[in-house]
Order: sequence, then structure tokens, then C-alpha cells
Amino acid sequence: MSKSLKVVIACGGTGGHLFPGIAVAETLQARGHQPLLLISQKKVDREASAKYRGLSFEAIEAVAKPKTFSLKMLPFLWKLWKTTRHCKRLLKHFGADAVLGMGGFTSLPPVLAGHRMGLKTFVHDSNARPGRANVLTSRFCNRVFLGMEAARPFFRQSEIVITGTPVRDEMVHLPSRAEGAEAFRLDPKKPVLLVMGGSQGAKRLNDLAAESAALFPADIQILHIAGTADLERVQQTVGNRDNYRVVGFCDKMALAYAASDLIIARSGASSLTEIAHAGLPSILVPFPYAADDHQTKNALVFSEAGAAELIQERDLDAAKLAQLASGILNDLQTHGRMAQAARALDVPDASVRVCDAIEATLS
Repeated sequence: MSKSLKVVIACGGTGGHLFPGIAVAETLQARGHQPLLLISQKKVDREASAKYRGLSFEAIEAVAKPKTFSLKMLPFLWKLWKTTRHCKRLLKHFGADAVLGMGGFTSLPPVLAGHRMGLKTFVHDSNARPGRANVLTSRFCNRVFLGMEAARPFFRQSEIVITGTPVRDEMVHLPSRAEGAEAFRLDPKKPVLLVMGGSQGAKRLNDLAAESAALFPADIQILHIAGTADLERVQQTVGNRDNYRVVGFCDKMALAYAASDLIIARSGASSLTEIAHAGLPSILVPFPYAADDHQTKNALVFSEAGAAELIQERDLDAAKLAQLASGILNDLQTHGRMAQAARALDVPDASVRVCDAIEATLS
């Protein structure tokens, strides 16, 4: 496409929305377009976006919808109106041609503003069971982009494009195992279990991993991303155990994946996308309080494909976790089969598909 487009990408609130948005922005920029990323005012957005100095970010006030029959609906509607007006001014000042929402209620005001201005609008949903915010936002969109085919029935009135979920440039070509191991002071010749406990609602998962530390064979190394808020507590639980590395916020996920052989994680769609791209087996423990239990729906896609072991948090204790992880790491045939199944779920050109669809709609 010869014309340079100005595309606003609303992607704040969680890493699951932010990182795919960054991936699309990187591809748009490589094609000569100008992306502007709208993020929330949360600390997680500030920290995660800080390293992408070649991209432009703008913080807006997040709008979270309460229950429909709630006294909080009036303040919500007021905030939605106010934030939509703010977004409309931003879009005019930027000279936007299109607006892409990457999910959640942070996406609704920019998409709604773009729709009212007559711009082309889009929303992307990564999950097998879409969020209600995205279903609502889709009413104001020209096209809906989906990460998983399983989500199609929820958007019967929309024009659908199955794109997969985009991954950042740094994830496309992972470093070597030796580089990953060196970054975290691990032995590349010994198996590595990566615990991704730094996401929202992962305190119990952090506890289970830390409590299981003493139950693993001595040759299994553990790299535990605990989250900044939980770092000190997890370190105290683990103590001075050899071969156990605990970090808070990790902005070197490509190196972490490169060093690892197995992952224990929640089952947010963005994490699963990166796990598939890395071609790693996983033990998935869905966040039990996720809206509409969408994390279980995501995990089912992976478990039914043979790429993951799905276990609910209520059925898990430290001994069970250690047994599951050790079993996969010590069984090369099972490990290889799960890794192959994970790679089969990868959509490596997802950001290209999204950008192609945006360009085609505006051509």
C-alpha cells in the first residue's frame, strides 16, 4: 500500500492486550505507517512499554464496566462519555485513519470515538471465549480479528478475519539456549522449568511453585517470574535453594523462553500465543476467577491438541505440581510430542495478517 496510514492501537490494561498491540505497531511501522498506541495509566503498562522507544504511546483513563444492574453504571457511563470525548480529540490531533482495539474496555472508548468520526475501526480478540467488552466493541467495527477459531460463534453479526494473535519482533527469532541460560545464570545442559507467576491473579500459583521447590530432583532448574509485588515473599519461601532463580518483572521473555524446557503458567491468550511460538510444553492452571472462565476455554484448546496439561487450581498442590512437571521433563517422548503439538498451534504471521486486513479495508 503506497499511502502512509495513521493507525491508533488501543492496547492497555494488561500484557495480554499490550504486547499483541506492540507487535501490530512494529509491523505497521516496518511498512511505513504511523502507529500510536493508547495504553492505560497502570504501572504495568508504563513498565512494559518503556523499552519500546521507537514507538509512540499515549496514556488514557481506563474504563471498566461494572455489572449491568449496578449502582456503578451511572459513574461508568459518565466516565465512558468523558474518555470517548478525550479519545476523539486525540484521534483528530493525530489525524488517524483507523482505530484498532486489542481488547478489554480500554479499547471501547477509542473505537467508539473512531466509529463516530467515520473512521475504519477494528477489534482483535485473542481468547477462545471472547470478553464481553469485545463483543460490545465489535458493534462499532468494520472487521473483527480473532486469535482462535473457537471464538467465531460469538461474533455472528460481524465480518471475521482469523488472524491468530500477534507476537512482538523480539519473539519471532528466539535467542539460543546458551544465551538464555547465561542471562539467568542457568546451566544450559540441565532441564529448566519456567514458572510464569507474574500475571494478574497468580499469587496462589506463585505459592504452589515456591512450596514445590524442595520436591524437584536436584538437576531440574527453576526460573520463576514472580511479579514485582510478590518478589520478596516468593524469595523468602524458596530460600537459598540451588538451581532456583526468582525474578520480579521480566522484560527479557525471549531469553526466558529460549532457556526453558517446560512452562507452568496461567492460560491468558497472549501467554499461550508466545508458548506456542516458542514450541514449549506447558502445564496450564487457569485463573479461577477469570471472566466467563475464559482461561479454561483457552487451556482446553491447548490440552485437546496435546500441547499442554490442564489442571484446575483447586485440584493442585505442591506435590502434584512437582510430579507433573518432573514427569514431562523426564519423559523425552512425551516432552517431544507436546512440543510438536504446541508448535502446530502457532500462527507466526499473525501481525502480518492483521496489517494486511487493515490495509485492504482502507484501500
